[in-house]
Amino acid sequence: MRQMCVLRHGPPEVLTLQGSPDPTVTPGTVGIAVRAIGVNFADVLARQGLYPECPKPPVVLGYEVAGVVYQVGTGVTTVVPEQPVLAVTRFGGYADRVVVPEHQVVPLPAQMPFPVAAALPVNYLTAYLLLYHWGQLRAGEHVLIHGAAGGVGLAAVQLASLRQAEIYGTAAASKHAFLHDQGVHHTIDYYHHDVTRVVRGLTGGRGVDIVLDPLGGHSFAQSYHLLAPLGRLLMFGVSRMSVGPRRRLPRVLWHLLRMPWFHPLRLMQDNKAVIGLHLGRLWEHTGVLHEALQTIVQMCSAGQISPVIAQTFPLAAAPAAHRYLQEHRNVGKVLLTVDN
Repeated sequence: MRQMCVLRHGPPEVLTLQGSPDPTVTPGTVGIAVRAIGVNFADVLARQGLYPECPKPPVVLGYEVAGVVYQVGTGVTTVVPEQPVLAVTRFGGYADRVVVPEHQVVPLPAQMPFPVAAALPVNYLTAYLLLYHWGQLRAGEHVLIHGAAGGVGLAAVQLASLRQAEIYGTAAASKHAFLHDQGVHHTIDYYHHDVTRVVRGLTGGRGVDIVLDPLGGHSFAQSYHLLAPLGRLLMFGVSRMSVGPRRRLPRVLWHLLRMPWFHPLRLMQDNKAVIGLHLGRLWEHTGVLHEALQTIVQMCSAGQISPVIAQTFPLAAAPAAHRYLQEHRNVGKVLLTVDN
């Protein structure tokens, strides 16, 4: 098998394509010939040494794949060889073959393309859990989505649109027209505008009901202040800690020190909620994740949601994919593809 390995922490070029023995299919597991792989900002952080849950190098990154089952272990009953599936992998996904436990695999409708399937798990699970599970988004509520043109951002836009929410999205100005087409009612250029002032102006000073914030640092405090009473701040990333191809520890420390502390008394007095999501630490909650992922696949098959694919790269070009994502050139999901 071929796999893209991080040999040491550093810039995208530390990703190296290597040969390795095929993984062994054991009882209760499923072997998948991979056709498409999702690339996420968590992969960028892991490559730089900024993702605590990532094993030390050498390590193979990758949280999500889609492909065809080539072998099943004894006891597996939900999928069979030659069946198209998607799977969550928790590392190890940047490869042309993976073996995962049965509960991490979801069968695909026959007509669903592999790149579309590989774009679903991480982004849509994150947006689904944030907006529908914790956020309890209701029709007519106002939602601010930071990084609305990214993979999770666009997934959140689509899910919020299904609930008839009023959507505010931050992104570079060059992406605003596309976001309007996707259903964002109010676009904000976070490079040149004061997001807090713009949102306050658009809402008549009230603020919004939900903020999705993957930025980290002082942004969490700003997002909290933008909440109306009974508002929910939903935090799921720290992308501001990664600027440039290499890890910059002074910048990391700067953003850590600027993160706010949320005191229980203040939360009660303000009638606000602060919620964090780290999908990488929910792997043991297999029932919740599997049920949500099945629902997402069904929604996609029914045409209710449709992943936006920004760019695909062959597996061997994973360094270019990382650079493309880290430079925020994407509008939507970045994928790796495998020719088997």
